[in-house]
Amino acid sequence: MTASLPARHVAFDWGGVFTIGTFDGRSTQNVAERGGVPVKRVRDSYFRHVRQLEVGAWTLPQFWAVLQEETGLTLPYEDFEPLYLGSIHDNPAMYATLAALPRTVRVGLLSNNYPVVSDHLRRDPRFARFDALVFSNELGHKKPAPEAFAALEQAMGVPAAQVAFVDDVQENIDAAQDAGFHGLLYHHDHHADFQAALGAWLRGE
Repeated sequence: MTASLPARHVAFDWGGVFTIGTFDGRSTQNVAERGGVPVKRVRDSYFRHVRQLEVGAWTLPQFWAVLQEETGLTLPYEDFEPLYLGSIHDNPAMYATLAALPRTVRVGLLSNNYPVVSDHLRRDPRFARFDALVFSNELGHKKPAPEAFAALEQAMGVPAAQVAFVDDVQENIDAAQDAGFHGLLYHHDHHADFQAALGAWLRGE
């Protein structure tokens, strides 16, 4: 009798996988347009400091206060937060793939993310399908750091070798594979090819 293969599972990145395009690019564009400030000025400040959000060193209001001081934006935080969250552009195809995964498959998320945004995602009913959610702002480490992938493996509760990791950045795929995961590079323009590759992985092919 042939021994059955160990069960296989999957974990995903969020931005660029469950979203189309980059959240940071869209949010900085939206803030610049609403505030009447050149987008380059906003992005220079945003990307200089965004790591403080990603590792949980700053709250979102602290981050916004620094951006205001450096860019001249006068939009109050109460208007900024919904504009920021409204910059998420969902990728419906990936949410359909998520919903269709067999219940025997454990599903995880490892995302370089931000305070408030991570809370917003947790409240999304579609995220109930995830068995493990690891956000960099809560962990204190961001991809591609080994600590991020170690935390994912622990949260998944199965060996990394039994988990495919899906990301839209090659550097993160390389780090995942170094940590023992099976890497699947993703782009929304090739979703059908990705779905076929994921299906083959889950079937042990």
